[in-house]
Amino acid sequence: MSRYRGPRLRVVRRLGDLPGLTRKNARRAYPPGQHGQNRRKRSEYAIRLEEKQKLRFNYGVSEKQLIRYVRRARRATGSTGLALLQMLEMRLDNTVFRLGMAGTIPGARQLVNHGHVTVNGRVVDIPSYQCRPGDVVGVKDQERSRNLVKANMEYPGLANLPSHLEFDKNTLVGKVNSVIDREWIALTINELLVVEYYSRMA
Repeated sequence: MSRYRGPRLRVVRRLGDLPGLTRKNARRAYPPGQHGQNRRKRSEYAIRLEEKQKLRFNYGVSEKQLIRYVRRARRATGSTGLALLQMLEMRLDNTVFRLGMAGTIPGARQLVNHGHVTVNGRVVDIPSYQCRPGDVVGVKDQERSRNLVKANMEYPGLANLPSHLEFDKNTLVGKVNSVIDREWIALTINELLVVEYYSRMA
């Protein structure tokens, strides 16, 4: 299975709050399925798998893509877990989401795929494009693109703009000033468990 297209709240009930996947809140607090309310002791493997699945579903990446990110994070200096989170956060679709131009990461991905987003003045339609410090992220100079983003901005996914970004709501232009800091990552996750999960296979 590549990208998940099923019920999002089902995933949220199983894995907990995923701010990038959906703005809705699950009515039931227990996991889905016939045995969702039964308390069960989870193995260490199950806990690591769950943390890995949080990353996959929140950022909307396939298993293959996530393994590639893990390998790149291992080659980076410093903490592998932090490098992995920063790479995922600096994707163009996530940057568009964090700027408030879309309510969810899937919504941001659609904006990018359909050519409504520019980077440094040029249309970029690749959601996995890695934003770098100094990049200017804007909206294509077309009325339809601007109206789409303005409509999305009325219902932002997250209230606070991270410290590494700045955004002008009048011109609909954002700027990436630096790489995101760990405390601004909205997803509640233990990235070390993800690194451990892949340590034997990636």
